[in-house]
Amino acid sequence: MLSEQDRDDTVGRVHRLLSQWPTDDTLPSEGIDGVKSLYKKLNAGLNEVKATAQKDAEAIDDVLERLTVLIALRKASEALPPPEKRNKRPRGPSPSVPAAPPPTVAPAPSRSMSITVPPRGSVGPQPSIPFSREPKARREALAKQLPLQEGRKVAFHPPTNTSKADGAASGKDEEWILAVVTKCINQDKNRYEVQDPEPQEDGQPGQRYNTTLRAIIPLPDPNAPPESAAHLHAYPEFATGATVMALYPDTSCFYRAEVIASPRDLNPSGRGNGTTKQGTVPMYKLKFEDDDDQEHMVSAHWVVEWPGRD
Repeated sequence: MLSEQDRDDTVGRVHRLLSQWPTDDTLPSEGIDGVKSLYKKLNAGLNEVKATAQKDAEAIDDVLERLTVLIALRKASEALPPPEKRNKRPRGPSPSVPAAPPPTVAPAPSRSMSITVPPRGSVGPQPSIPFSREPKARREALAKQLPLQEGRKVAFHPPTNTSKADGAASGKDEEWILAVVTKCINQDKNRYEVQDPEPQEDGQPGQRYNTTLRAIIPLPDPNAPPESAAHLHAYPEFATGATVMALYPDTSCFYRAEVIASPRDLNPSGRGNGTTKQGTVPMYKLKFEDDDDQEHMVSAHWVVEWPGRD
């Protein structure tokens, strides 16, 4: 591309040649040969101006195309929701949780000691069993709850693709969603079909996945009897400062969080993860990761051990 000075010189030369071109049919003093020479110079100058103008037009088109792409990218980024958990996967209201019988009406159920399900009668938070995705370890840890029944709510670790592949494969450790067990596959206590409660974009029911216990953390069952291993009593209570995974309020996604206050801290007169004297559900005060240090009250039914790595 010509510099600005070269462009001005070319245009000036063409103007001078145009001023020498005969204005009528009278031949100049140089004769026909002079007119031919002037024509050649003028033709070369005009072609040079045309070529320069075409290059300028191409440069302008390239700049406009780049600006269009930048504008489209900016609009797309503005259209995306901010990376805040409160805007992800909104869900309906939490199901009501029936209260357990008050201690004054029925004595606390007796439960034998178990490696996988510590009793809730002792003082202080109960230690949680380290999460493991090794199949044998998962079956042993959940033995008293297997097979998981249809309708049981779980925290589910979906695969990165959306096919009905094994849900335990190739997902991000941080990606856990609320799901519902739809069936036990071939009566195998380790294999299940679960369904995402959120409808798909086309309005069809939520995606179904074939998965295993590696990708499932059963949630406390609000309908389980007090002596059941699926009841909230059988789950450990996480102490203040513990790292947990919990359902972010008004979403169907689970995120890593820190316990700010446990149910026992919030209700010293209660029995930890059991139902309080007023029949209300035990609550945790949590601070979710990457949430601007906000604190949220979350039902103990939505709080489980953190399955990722610190």
